[in-house]
Amino acid sequence: MLTFCPECGCVLQIETGEQCQQFSCSACPYVCPIVATISSRIYPKLKDIDDVLGGPGAWENAQVTDERCPVCSHERAYFMQLQTRSADEPMTIFYRCANNSCAHRWKE
Repeated sequence: MLTFCPECGCVLQIETGEQCQQFSCSACPYVCPIVATISSRIYPKLKDIDDVLGGPGAWENAQVTDERCPVCSHERAYFMQLQTRSADEPMTIFYRCANNSCAHRWKE
C-alpha cells in the first residue's frame, strides 16, 4: 500500500525504531506515527467469458461443426476462432454445445 505525504505529495517511507513505527517523508519534515495495523486488499473483477467473446449475442452468428460435446455427447457444436495470443501463435477455438439444454462451453 502506498501512502503519500499530504504536504508535498511524495511517497512516505516507513521508519521502524525501538519504540514506534512511523511514516516519514524524505522531501519535507512531515511525520505520521503508525498507531494501528494497516492493511489493504483489492480484489480485481474478473471478466466473464461472455464479455471476452463479445457478449450474449456472439453465438447467434457462429458456425456449426461436427464436434462432440464432452458433457452431453451431442454431435454438433457452434464454434468461433479468436486470436488470444500473439500473432505467431495459432488461434483459439471456442465451442458451445448446439444442444440448448446443455449449452456447455469449452475451448481448444
